[in-house]
This record gives sequence, structure tokens and C-alpha cells, in this order.
Amino acid sequence: MADRRQHVVIIVVNLPAERDRRVIRECQALEAAGYRVSVICPRGPRGLTRLPGTTATRIRSFPQPLAGAGVLSFAAEFGWALLAVTGRLIGIMLRDRVDGVQACNPPDVFWVVGLVVRALGRPFVFDHHDLSPELYQCKTDRPRRSVLAVLRLLERLSWRCASAVVATNESYRELAINRGGCDPDRVVVVRNGPTLAEVGAVGSTVPAPRGPAGTGGARATTADATRHTIVYLGVINPQDHVDLAVLAAERLRALRPADDWRLVVAGDGDSLADLRRLTAERAVDDVVAFTGWLEADQVDALLRSASIALQPDPPSPMAELSTMAKTVEYVARGLPVVAADLLETRRTAGSAARYVPTGSPDELARALDQLLSDVAGRTAMREVARRRFTEELAWDHQVKSYIRLWRRLLTPSDLRYNSTALSNGTDSVRHIPGQPR
Repeated sequence: MADRRQHVVIIVVNLPAERDRRVIRECQALEAAGYRVSVICPRGPRGLTRLPGTTATRIRSFPQPLAGAGVLSFAAEFGWALLAVTGRLIGIMLRDRVDGVQACNPPDVFWVVGLVVRALGRPFVFDHHDLSPELYQCKTDRPRRSVLAVLRLLERLSWRCASAVVATNESYRELAINRGGCDPDRVVVVRNGPTLAEVGAVGSTVPAPRGPAGTGGARATTADATRHTIVYLGVINPQDHVDLAVLAAERLRALRPADDWRLVVAGDGDSLADLRRLTAERAVDDVVAFTGWLEADQVDALLRSASIALQPDPPSPMAELSTMAKTVEYVARGLPVVAADLLETRRTAGSAARYVPTGSPDELARALDQLLSDVAGRTAMREVARRRFTEELAWDHQVKSYIRLWRRLLTPSDLRYNSTALSNGTDSVRHIPGQPR
């Protein structure tokens, strides 16, 4: 018997879906609300056909042979992604009913798909993950005006061709309205962050993941149990400036004994090999460890075993306006954060972070040294962080806006009892039995 549940297709090409925790949580939320979900994404190393953590979300993957650096390489990569995604989506539509489509950026090329989807009378949602123009500026020393103009045009088209826009924070929402010309009623904020259930019990002790043999960096010893762990968690690409964390570790070793602390770098990315070389060149192998990519339970274990978290992003247009996923993960575990003073970082961490002006290695090292010696300060920051997470930032709160959006888009107009804006705090459609309010 045919499955009559409404079917949502999510497009993401920045990562394989099994490595994008926001997409996983969105799929889980849609399933829990009574929808079917399929994901189109690049093929991961395991070639999965079902999305882990979900009940039945299917992965429709494609190979990504075109990846590299430079404008032409990115253009070829994104062009191939558009063709591959369009082919997979058409294939799904020919075999199955599709009621709505969501595309996550980067890149900002799926407005083309959006036009087709909307022409067929179905809603198209743009899930705005990154600021592509600002991201390009971060990645190059000499941004070309022509490339920047094209990226801004593609970004504007992505905003304008969508039935609705999901922004990851208030700054992105303001940009969609002011820079993109979007109707405010079409833009809803859905922040990143783990669920309450993903975070282990506060105060419970767990062993932190160690760098496996052969990865380079500090090795686990019996002394590690008494050392403070400073943690960096996230992607390790040029724009993430994780080299500043390694250089801060070099400066910190001059301020306090090396047997008192260690820096654990958890994640993967294009700059990981360079970062390991930098660690060796600066002779900080004894205090810097690399874990590689971690799964959700390993992330939770590491963060709950840490003393301080580090966000090394220096001030830039991209960093100023973006909410770093790692920051929410830190705050969720009550971790005090050391970071540069950035608008959206302050909106996320509040007084759970110690802010420095520019994020230089010297500034980060001094702040880390002071905070490691300030037990009372760390305790107060932990309380603030946990309160902010449990009362506001947890996905359990954010998901309500996300599902409200899809209900509004997929519920026939004659069933709606209220046409209030997407961004307000009330349900915009009648409650459907068996689905969460």
C-alpha cells in the first residue's frame, strides 16, 4: 500500500548528509511530525542509503569527483552538483510524490531548482547555512570584484526564489530582509544546536577521546586524567583559523606548566595536514592532540570532559555575522568559551564566554591562562551556559519554528485558521492529531 504521508526532499552538497548534524536533526524532526524525508547529497565514504539517527530517511547520493581550490574549480564543482542534484530530484519525482523541497547552501545555485519546484506548485525552502560572498572573501587574499558580484547575485536569487527562508540566526534573517529584499514574514530563524537528549548528564565523568596512533599530537598518559583539557571542535578549513589555536598553545606553554593542560583538536578538513605540520614545527606535540572526526556520542564525551573551549575565529564580516555550530555545542555542555568579541558569538554565549579584542594567539593564550586559574569564574560561566542552552538554544526549542514553517507550507489554505507570520510564536495551522504541537 502506498505511503500517503507528505514527502519532503532535502538537498545538501557541502557535506555528506551523515556528517551534517543540522540536516540529521531536521530529518528527525520532519519524521516525528509525520512527514517522509529523502536527502540528496554527495556520497559519503560508507555509501549509506539510509540516514543514521532517523527511522526511514533515504539518502539519494551522487559522486563528487570535482573538488579543488580556485574559482574555476569551485565553478566546476558547483555546476556538477547542480546537474547531479537536478537529476536525482527528477528521478525521485518520476517514481514518487514530492510535496516540498529544501535546499541548504553553500553553494547558492539551487534557486534554479527552486524555480522549477515552485512552477510545479510545490514549496521551496532555502536553508541558509553560510554567507557565500563573505566566505569567499575569507578564503582569498585578493577577492575579485566580478566573482563577488556573481556570488551576491546568486545569494539574492536564492533568497528571492524561495517560498520561505530558514535563517540560522538573527543576523542572517536581517540580511535576507535588507540585502535580499525578502518579505519578513517569509524568513524564520532556526538556530543550530544539539537536542537536550544529546547532551550527557551534567557532572558525570567520561574519558575524553584520544588521538589514535599515527595521527600525530599528544598521546594519552596516566597524567592526562589530572590535566585541564582545552578543546577545539569543528571543521578544519582555512577560514576556520585553527592554526591560531595551535599558536595560542605555543604561547600558553610559556605562561603555565605543560603538565597542567593540553589542547585537543577534534575534527577534520582541508587544513588538517597543514595543522599537524605546524604542530610539529612549533614543537608543541606534547600539548596538542588530534582526534579526527568524531561521532555525536564521542563529541559529547569530549566536551563533558573538557575545562575550556576555544573558538579561534578572528573578526571578519563572515565571523561577525555567523553562529559557529561549535559554540552552541560548547555552551550545551556548560563549557566556558574563549573567543574573539563577535556579534553572533555574544548573542550565543553571552557571559559564558571570555572575549578578546582580535583573537590573536597572545590574546587567546592570556585569556586561557587566566581562566584556567579562575575556578570560581569557570563555575559561574558553566551555570550561565547551561541555562542559556536549556532555556533557549537547544534544538528542542528551535524545532518548533521549523515544523511550524513546514506545516504552514504544506497544509491546504482552507485548513488554516490563522495566517500569522512565520516568525511569531504561535501555530499557524490547526493541530493535526498524532503530530507534536
